[in-house]
Parts: sequence; structure tokens; C-alpha cells
Amino acid sequence: MNKELKTRLQDVAKHSGVSMMTVSRVLNKNGMVSDKTRAKVQVAVKELNYRPNVSARRLASSKSFFLGLLYDNPSTSYVSQFLLGSLKFCRASGYHLVVDEADNDLAKTLKSVKELINITQVDGLILLPPVCDIPEVLDTLTTANIPFVRVSPNSQLHISPYVCMDDYQAAFEITEQLINQGHINIAHIIGHPDVGASRLRYQGFLDALRSNKISVPPEYIEQGYFTYKSGLSAAQKLLSLENRPSAIFASNDDMAAASISAAHMNNIQVPSALSVVGFDDTSLASTVWPHISTVRQPIQEMAKMAVELLVSGKFDDPTSTKKSDLRHVLDFEIIQRESSAELR
Repeated sequence: MNKELKTRLQDVAKHSGVSMMTVSRVLNKNGMVSDKTRAKVQVAVKELNYRPNVSARRLASSKSFFLGLLYDNPSTSYVSQFLLGSLKFCRASGYHLVVDEADNDLAKTLKSVKELINITQVDGLILLPPVCDIPEVLDTLTTANIPFVRVSPNSQLHISPYVCMDDYQAAFEITEQLINQGHINIAHIIGHPDVGASRLRYQGFLDALRSNKISVPPEYIEQGYFTYKSGLSAAQKLLSLENRPSAIFASNDDMAAASISAAHMNNIQVPSALSVVGFDDTSLASTVWPHISTVRQPIQEMAKMAVELLVSGKFDDPTSTKKSDLRHVLDFEIIQRESSAELR
């Protein structure tokens, strides 16, 4: 029998030199414990590899120790990275994560939300874009008094805490990087129209060009949907133009990878004849060749913060919280790799 199965609450209490009640308070995030004592208990939990019994904890408190995550994002790379981060940080906080995918049918999506509330009895929900902007989902959670944290929302920013990054500024800076490399014929593949970040990235791209007195012809703008397939179709159109662009800024890494594939199909060398940049810095960006220059979105850090905000209980009643305290912005980083280079 392994050590994890043999370790009990009593063992943690004895190892840390405190009562079982104190250990229980630490595990349940109860504030009635000093920082010094809390640290001792946390060390004992780690050293003994103790895993709390969820059923027992539910009986001892009003919480279920389950958090829900609802997504409907076509970028599998982004979703998988966010899910892995959420699972990791939920486990570190003594919670379990229940994941569900939203449906194109609104009625089915609302049914999933209600099942998470009534059957799983989640203590809170994390909503990824574009689910985070569906009014009916937000109304359902608000009516049920279920805390929720949204990731990169585009509307109703006063109703809940949310985690985001500065998509506009990041898009502005990566476009300027292409300009500084000598590119003036820069095309853009827009992200999914239902996701607010798509608009911000597109606007950042346009403003970077305008601030450098560079005009962009309408045919250099193609609509994508954050999927590889849509990126491939958009890139094929851009590369078939008589005056084709020397660089493509795709609104995520999936579409950037597709743009590189389209270039290969047309015997266009990347980056010597075409520079390509993406957005997110998912694992895909360093899997394809050439590796993709991109914006590093702090996806795992965003997942961690979303979990921490729910676990803390500080925002169980967002109406009593200042609007400025609801917004949590994390830093981005421009990553230069082999898919973009100075124009020759």
C-alpha cells in the first residue's frame, strides 16, 4: 500500500504539532489560523503527500470542493493548455475540476450549466471565451448565486472578477516588430468574430500600421475562426494575390501554423519569402517548423489566477466589490522565433 493511502488527517496533525481541527481549518482555507501555523501544516501535507478525502470534507463544510470549467473554443491548443493549468492548480488547492463543453445549441449549454450547479454542486465556475460573454449563461449563474470567473470577457465587465491580458497592446507590438523588420505589406487573419480578443487584436494591428503611416488594402484582411482549417483557407487566399503580402499576422498559433503550411504548399519559403507570426504561444508554436514567432499569452498563469480567485471566496458577492478590483491583467511577451525575419 502506498504512502498516500496510509496518510490520515491525524498523521498530518501529529507531524505538524497541531490539532486535527487546525489541520481541517487550513485545508478548508479558514482564516482563523496564523500564517506560521498554516505554513507548518502545509509543509506536513506536502511531506506526507496527504490527499484530503473529498466526501469527508464536504460533510465538514458547506462546500463541494468541485470547480467547473465551461469552454467552447475552437483552438484545441489553447484549451488543452488552460485545462492542464486549471487541473494542476485545483489539485494544489484541494479541489477537483469538472470540465464541460458548451454546445452550439444554447438550450443544451444552459442545461450543462444547470447540471453543474444542481447535480455536481460546483462551488464556482470558470468561463472561457466565448462562453464568458453569453448573457443567458451569466444570468443563470447570477440567479443561482454561483460565483464565476471569466477569462478575457468582452462585455458586462462589472458583474464578476475576470482574468485577461492586453490583447490590443500585444497585437500592436508584434505588428510593429514586423514593421521594424522592414515589412510594409502585412496581412492579418482575424480571430473568431464571437471572441472579444479578436477585435482587440485586429485593432492593435491596424493602429500599429496607421501609426507608421502604412495603409492596408482590404484584400489583406481575411476572416478566420481560430481553427487550423480556417487559417489554411485564409492564407491560401492571401498567398494567391498578385501583390501578395511579405508577412502574415494570424490571430492565433493554429492559424499561423496553417499559414506556414499554405506557404509550403505554394513553394514559398518561410521566413525568407514570407514571415508569419501568431498569438498565444501554445505548444503548437514550437512544434511546427519553422517555429512560430508569437505573443506569449500567460495561459497557465491565467488558469492559476482564475482558480485562486474562486477558491479565495473574496468574490462570492461581486456586487460588493469595486469594479477596479474585478479586473486582473497579466503580462504578455513577444517571442521571436524562426518563422519571421527581416525583409530581404
